[in-house]
Amino acid sequence: MSGDAALTLTPSLWSIIPFVGLLLCIAVLPLVQRTAHWWEHNRNRLIVALGFGVLTLSYYAMAYEARKVVSVLEHAVVAEYLPFMVLLFSLYVISGGICLKGDLAAHPATNTAFLAVGALIASFVGTTGASMLLIRPLLQTNAERKHVKHTVIFFIFLVSNVGGCLLPIGDPPLFLGYLKGVPFLWTLSLWKEWAVMCGMLLAVYYVWDTLAYRHEESRDIVRDETERTPLILSGKQNLLLLLGVVLCVALVKPGESFLGLGFHSFPFLRELLMLALVVLSLKFTDKQVHADNQFTYHAIVEVAALFIGIFICMQAPIEILRASGATLAPYLSSPARFFWATGVLSSFLDNAPTYVVFFETAASMTPDAAPGVLRLADGTTIMPAMLTAISLGAVFMGANTYIGNGPNFMVKSIAERSGVKMPSFLGYMAYSVGILLPLFVLLTFFF
Repeated sequence: MSGDAALTLTPSLWSIIPFVGLLLCIAVLPLVQRTAHWWEHNRNRLIVALGFGVLTLSYYAMAYEARKVVSVLEHAVVAEYLPFMVLLFSLYVISGGICLKGDLAAHPATNTAFLAVGALIASFVGTTGASMLLIRPLLQTNAERKHVKHTVIFFIFLVSNVGGCLLPIGDPPLFLGYLKGVPFLWTLSLWKEWAVMCGMLLAVYYVWDTLAYRHEESRDIVRDETERTPLILSGKQNLLLLLGVVLCVALVKPGESFLGLGFHSFPFLRELLMLALVVLSLKFTDKQVHADNQFTYHAIVEVAALFIGIFICMQAPIEILRASGATLAPYLSSPARFFWATGVLSSFLDNAPTYVVFFETAASMTPDAAPGVLRLADGTTIMPAMLTAISLGAVFMGANTYIGNGPNFMVKSIAERSGVKMPSFLGYMAYSVGILLPLFVLLTFFF
């Protein structure tokens, strides 16, 4: 067999062991008394993540030629991890320069309004931008209450995930669909599913928080009612910089004409522009704003440390999944199956490449002459019902685990540093299985 042919061989199932091992470490190490404190340090998280990444690369080195290892690194780190982290870093830092400061009475209606606003703006500033903008004032509002964990969990459900499905800039999978030719405004057609899912989650949360509020101690309720300050927005210039990041994502496409100015965007121009906006934010943001936000880089460093290993280790299962696309096609005969297959895998693999795999599978199954097809910019076609299912599965079910979407870990880290004891990896999944899965079943029957 030629060297080029060998490079196209599908990895064996053994190759997914490092990925499974890394997920187990993320799930188990915080729960074990001997390792819990050790795991809190980002340096140790990075050591574990890179260790499993090296195991994956070692598999490729033994099973393929050395250039396959280079190819995997280029794809995992250069093509996926770096753009992913630059986008998250830019939104994290710039939104960290916007301080929505105040302490409202933490009534269930107030908290529900926070979540509703976050779900509404997530599609327009990205789930990361919305999460970083609102999580701190939400935690500050609830500082006098003891029962806060469920509020952060629903925040991850709604603001960090479900809310971001209306525009390509809301969530990375939809952005990849836009780059593959899906019309920019097509995702607005998902508004019914977005409204129903958000409505159900907000209703469940309101009932849950109402019951939790009744179990707060009287002295805490008194403090919450008396220690109030109105909301004040500082660092308003960063709203324009945040818009700049959104425009970079929407308008700057590598290899295509740059804003019609006569030259093509070179690789990483988009990322360089976003980092330039970060520099402007750091330069012109008053230090007091960062102090009021208790802004640190710990949360984004935690994401960077873990996801470098996740992106490398998941290349093997993604390759296996991509190679199985034709085999999977007979089992993906309905939008509901696409929804669940995309969603379940998006819970544990990065939802962006998972979206792409099922997007390509659905496009390959769509006859060009079929009635009602959506014609993409490159001339290929896809059934709108299939694309809807894939989009919703990737975005909505990214909320099923801490690693399903980038902002999930950041919100968890910020909450923990504010004194909220968040559930472990498996503990969080108990909430998502108990709350989200029944709602996803209802959504399947509704649509």
